[in-house]
Amino acid sequence: MYQYIIRRLLIIIPTLFGVTVIVFGIINLAPGSPVEQRIQQLRFGGMGSNAETSTDAKDSAISEEVIEALRKQYGFDKPVHIRYWIWLKNLSRLDFGESFTYEEPVLDVIVSKFPVSLQFGVVSLLLSYLICVPLGVFKAIKHGTKFDLASSFMLFAMYSVPPFMLGILLIVFFAGGSFLDIFPIGELYSDMYEELGFFDKILDRLHHFILPLSCYLIGQFTVLTMLMKNSLLEEIKKDYVRTARAKGVSERKIYLKHALRNALIPIVTGIGGFLMIFFAGSLLLETIFQLDGIGLLGYQSVLSRDYNVIMGLVFIQSLLMLIGNLISDMAYVLVDPRIDFK
Repeated sequence: MYQYIIRRLLIIIPTLFGVTVIVFGIINLAPGSPVEQRIQQLRFGGMGSNAETSTDAKDSAISEEVIEALRKQYGFDKPVHIRYWIWLKNLSRLDFGESFTYEEPVLDVIVSKFPVSLQFGVVSLLLSYLICVPLGVFKAIKHGTKFDLASSFMLFAMYSVPPFMLGILLIVFFAGGSFLDIFPIGELYSDMYEELGFFDKILDRLHHFILPLSCYLIGQFTVLTMLMKNSLLEEIKKDYVRTARAKGVSERKIYLKHALRNALIPIVTGIGGFLMIFFAGSLLLETIFQLDGIGLLGYQSVLSRDYNVIMGLVFIQSLLMLIGNLISDMAYVLVDPRIDFK
């Protein structure tokens, strides 16, 4: 087991190298570098209503010396492979460079977006497993009953609604759109949050969380619940369950003691994903609910060609995903001792 873990940890290094090389190459091949965008800002930023000003006049206003200074400032006076090598050397010191847009260290920019993504990620992960796993088990026990059919209908109805569409509908009906004005949108707490008591702060958070959290969870609930149910139903058809029934073991004990542990094996594949809660983000939901999180940061960085932020996000997310996959494999062994990685 320890040798397997060491091998997997060693594999992470070339995998990250490959991912970063590909992403670095793609973003540098894409048209519209930060230098070009900065030049465009200098040319057209002050035009205002004088839209008829000729391009040639604007071009002449920016000398070659200024353009060369911009290229040097952003590091584009060097070949691509040299820039990548410099990025790798800085990475060894956990230095992702400075954001072209925010003019701050990339790590500080990413960390500043954590509150939105981390809070929604943690809460959605906990609620998903705490609700969906017991619900899936109960649906398996009550398979074919009215409860099972009714809950399945509700789950699939929820799954069929796109999260961003649900967000729009919730805002229209409950956030002052056209009907009720019950829930706020934007930010994670009220302006007077610091003056509230402990329990009032919790209620204030919940008040801001309900609408966006509903959109984050709507799809996860159905997938995880049905996976748990179907996995448990598959287990109770096996020979060891028939043997337990023949020995007179109660149905409750068969489901919860014998079959449940094996049925959890497909579920643990998502356990390693808990690391990704630090980067849980949805561009559409963050835009709809006016939340400044990781999803919106990634989108804006691509539009503004903020290469350092893009590379920082890609590297950290890839690293967390690879470590999460390793944790999922280790969880397999804990759930099923028959599994042994050599």
